[in-house]
Amino acid sequence: MKVNPDAAGFDPDRLRLVDDHLRQHYLDPRKIAGCQVAVVRRGQIAHHRSLGAMDLERDRPVVDDTIWRLYSMTKPITGVALLTLYEQGRFQLTDPIHRFLPEFRDMKVKERLDDGTSRLVDAEQPITVRDAMMHMTGIGYGPRGARLDMATIGRRRDDDSGAGPGGLGRGATLDTLMQGLAGEPLRFQPGTHWLYSWSTDVCARLVEVISGQAFDEYLQAAVFDPLGMGDTGFHVQEEDVDRLAALYTRNADKRLELLDDPETSPLRRKPTLLLGGGGLVGTTHDYVRFCEMLLNGGEREGVRVLGRKTVELMTSNHLPGEGDLRGVALPGGYGEVGFDGNGFGLQVAVGLGGAATGAVGTAGDFMWGGAASTVFWIDPTEELYAIFMTQLLPSGVYDFRGQLRSLVYAAIDD
Repeated sequence: MKVNPDAAGFDPDRLRLVDDHLRQHYLDPRKIAGCQVAVVRRGQIAHHRSLGAMDLERDRPVVDDTIWRLYSMTKPITGVALLTLYEQGRFQLTDPIHRFLPEFRDMKVKERLDDGTSRLVDAEQPITVRDAMMHMTGIGYGPRGARLDMATIGRRRDDDSGAGPGGLGRGATLDTLMQGLAGEPLRFQPGTHWLYSWSTDVCARLVEVISGQAFDEYLQAAVFDPLGMGDTGFHVQEEDVDRLAALYTRNADKRLELLDDPETSPLRRKPTLLLGGGGLVGTTHDYVRFCEMLLNGGEREGVRVLGRKTVELMTSNHLPGEGDLRGVALPGGYGEVGFDGNGFGLQVAVGLGGAATGAVGTAGDFMWGGAASTVFWIDPTEELYAIFMTQLLPSGVYDFRGQLRSLVYAAIDD
């Protein structure tokens, strides 16, 4: 990538502090193996750096076309795909999802009583498409090891053990996942709370049913091909395995421990379960193209994926009363960004401004992250976006987003 910080309105010396920070605090002490940073403003690449190793066991450095696990940075892509069908008049946000997924008709809600017991009651209103795009369905991720646990399903994918991913049966698909979810009671009445959940996978299944195509095929035709995202998909081609970064976690001694080896990774084969909430892998370069499209109101280099007003709809705060996640999120829930001062749109968090979030930024910026500590944010006012890739599971161990925002905004010089 050709870098021109001056044309982007940045002080290059101050931008280099991003690399110094990452080396000093994360790479040298081996808190992460490697990472990649891209900062773009006004269509100019201000900063792009590959640091450290993508595979410590084989001493492979991070390269420009390293392939990263996107995990929940898949969610905004799923949202864009579903909104392309919205633009075709195929549904409205207020439509009940049972119009397309009849298994979700007549849902039950698990209501907790004052004495600590619970009972099942009828859902007071159906789950809408907007609820699904906002994690307000009442669906949740199960506890670790449960039948509908995201971590178990995402880790095991379509293995050969006979038990199948997460107990759903070998060869699980979005269809069978929906059948499982529809058979579970909701955690709360639809539309009343926010809870990070399988809701985006409901959106992926909606894409399949409404379009009549498999989810990966629709993504390819509607998003990846138009934007030239040639390295993004649900698995890694055999000839590209040497570009796949290894996945790490921290052990009890706070040392890096290999979690997924590229040489034996299940990502080397196409899964049957195409998780719209976290199944994609891709390069920083591909995600730059995706962010550029959103920043430009749905268009990149003359190719339009979404209309400008649809992007505005996606990136507006849809929470009740235009409040923040803190006021709506179910207690004990989790999100890839902080709850304070962040609203939520259609698959992205929406910042309400620095005074509300307690962090530098601009009201109306939008963002999300992934389970392997990847993050991105887009600031339409500053015509800026930044992407950070690494592979440390789980996210939230370190505040990469907050630290990078401080460093990047401090380097603006115009």
